[in-house]
Amino acid sequence: MKMKKQILLLFSFVFALAANAQQDPQYNLYQFNQMVINPAYAGARDGLSVVASVRNQWAGFKGAPKTSCLSLHGPVLNKNLGVGLTVISDVMGPRNMVGVYGNVAYILKLNSNWKLSFGVNAGYNRFQFDFNEIRFKTTENSTYILQNQSYNALDINAGFYLRSNTFFVGLSATHIQNNSLYDYEIAVDTTGGKTGSYNVSYRLRTHTMFTIGKSFKINDNLIFAPTIMTRRIGTHGSGDLNLNFFINNKLWVGLFMRGGYGPGFLFQYYISNKFRVAYSYDSGLKDARKLGASHEVMIGFDFSGTKAKMLNPRFL
Repeated sequence: MKMKKQILLLFSFVFALAANAQQDPQYNLYQFNQMVINPAYAGARDGLSVVASVRNQWAGFKGAPKTSCLSLHGPVLNKNLGVGLTVISDVMGPRNMVGVYGNVAYILKLNSNWKLSFGVNAGYNRFQFDFNEIRFKTTENSTYILQNQSYNALDINAGFYLRSNTFFVGLSATHIQNNSLYDYEIAVDTTGGKTGSYNVSYRLRTHTMFTIGKSFKINDNLIFAPTIMTRRIGTHGSGDLNLNFFINNKLWVGLFMRGGYGPGFLFQYYISNKFRVAYSYDSGLKDARKLGASHEVMIGFDFSGTKAKMLNPRFL
């Protein structure tokens, strides 16, 4: 019975990370595809945009998060409405999630320079928990307590996005319903022959994300564009500061610092008016460095309106 107690404590610890901290994937390249963090971004590139990305967090650390994402979106109805589709796969330890989302955003033209978007997406998530991925020093009673589970959930996210040619600000919230996937009370025998219980639960908690960015023209071949992102889950929060430069209307390069973690760098290169590639690298400081480096790769296709975005750079 002592082993049961130890297994349950480990079980609770692993999923407390998901219950009380970051559940959603982290993206270093968010400013080049804000569709992944804000549904109000749909249609903001003024043409059909398709983006695929892969993130390998803490490479070399077994069970570390791995995220793949495919998104497409564009404006319709005289560019007064943005529609899109997002497919995401996110693996972390024994948890595997696949989600498919449909997206719609209403685009309000405030004047010739400013647009304000309100967006929502709704999707279907399938969660699988494979506890065979957890290795114990002894397997006694682990099969009894930890069994593979699958859960389905409807998920709704919402946000707004205000933009001009040189400025943007956005606010979004995920998992608005705070779905509970499971909530169990497990009885175990404790010392002295008494019976105790442990609560094991997994709930999708609302993540709130705020982004803001501004572009400053240094000269005809150089743009300076700092951005800030903050994330909040309950009482827990973190933030990123990015310092980005757009060089010769072709290359984005940037450095960033993630609060409580460490630095990183990124770049995005326009191979043509319609095709761009991006990469980011980050590594933690102090104890976080032991987790290993993280890599993120993105490719994007823009089928109309792209040249204007290159010559008049902004984070859309």
